[in-house]
Amino acid sequence: MTKQKSTWVKETAAFGLIALFLYLFFFVDLQQDQWNVPPNLLTVNTIFLSIVLEAIPFIMLGVFISALIQVFVSEETIRRVLPRNALLALFPAALLGIIFPVCECAIVPVVRRLIKKGMPLHIGVVFLVAAPVLNPVVFASTYYAFQSKPEIAYARMGLSFVAAILIGLVIWLLFKKTNQLKWSKEELMGKGPKHEASPDIGKWKSTFYHAGDEFFDMGKYLLLGALIASVFQTFLDRSILQTLGSNEFQSPAIMMGLAYILSLCSEADAFIAASFGSTFTAGSLLAFLVYGPMIDLKNTIMLLAFFRTKFTLVLIGVITGVVYILVLICQALIL
Repeated sequence: MTKQKSTWVKETAAFGLIALFLYLFFFVDLQQDQWNVPPNLLTVNTIFLSIVLEAIPFIMLGVFISALIQVFVSEETIRRVLPRNALLALFPAALLGIIFPVCECAIVPVVRRLIKKGMPLHIGVVFLVAAPVLNPVVFASTYYAFQSKPEIAYARMGLSFVAAILIGLVIWLLFKKTNQLKWSKEELMGKGPKHEASPDIGKWKSTFYHAGDEFFDMGKYLLLGALIASVFQTFLDRSILQTLGSNEFQSPAIMMGLAYILSLCSEADAFIAASFGSTFTAGSLLAFLVYGPMIDLKNTIMLLAFFRTKFTLVLIGVITGVVYILVLICQALIL
C-alpha cells in the first residue's frame, strides 16, 4: 500500500469514527423504538459517550501542553532543571502534579513529549502516575466525597506520592536509560516533527498545528479504549464483587480491577468510590482511588500505541504490585 493510499485510508477511518460518534450522540435515542435496540446496547452507547465527553476536554488540555513543550521547551532546558542524580530526581517529578494538574486522560501525550525532549524514562513514569492524583482538584473532590472519612483523602495523597516514587525506582532498576518509546519512520531518520516553528509559521501557529495533529492521533485510541471500557461496564456482574467486598486481602484487588475497567476520570472517581463505602473496606476504596488514575483500560490503549508493548506490560505489573502492597500495609497500620 502506497503512503498516499495509507494516509487516505486513515483519514477516511478517522472521519468515519467521528461521524459515528456524532450520530450516536444526537440520534440513537430518537430511533431506539424504531430499531428495537436491546437495552444493553443502549447502556453501552450511553457509557461510551459519557467517557468520551468526559475525557475530550482533558485530552485537549494534554495535547496543547504537549505542543507547548514541543515548541517552547528545549532539550537543554529539561536537562538543566532536572537533578543529575537519578534517584534525587524522583521527588520533584512526583511533586510536579501539584503544579500541573493533568488528568490521566491527558498525561500520556505530555509524558511522551517530555521523554522525547530528553526527560529520563523513570522520571517520566513518576510524572505519569503522580500527576493525575497529586493535584488540588483531585484532593478537593476526594475530601468532599468522603466528608465523614477525611482520612481517605489524606491517605490517597500520601499513598500516591510514595507509590509514584517506588514505581519510578523500580522502572529505573529495570530499564535504566533505555529508550522505550515507539518512534515513527520520520523521527528515526531525523526528519523531526511535521510542523517546525519558523519565521513563516511562528511559534504559536506551530503550537496549534502540533496540538491538532496530536489530538487526532490520540483521539482514535481514546475512542477504542472508551468502547472497550463501556462494554465491560455494561456486562460486568457487580453482585459478584459485592460478595467479596468484605475480605481484607481480596477486596483491594477487586476494587483495583474495577477501577481499571471503569476508566473513570480522577476528578470524579471519588464519588463513585464513596458509593461502595457500605460494601467494601476502607483499604479497598483507597486501592480504587490510587490505582485507577495511575493505570486504567483506556490509558493502557494509549500507552500501547506510543510505548513498547513489553515496557507497557511491565509498567502495569509494577503499578499493580506496588499499589496493592502499599494498600495492604496502610490498611494494617492506619485504616
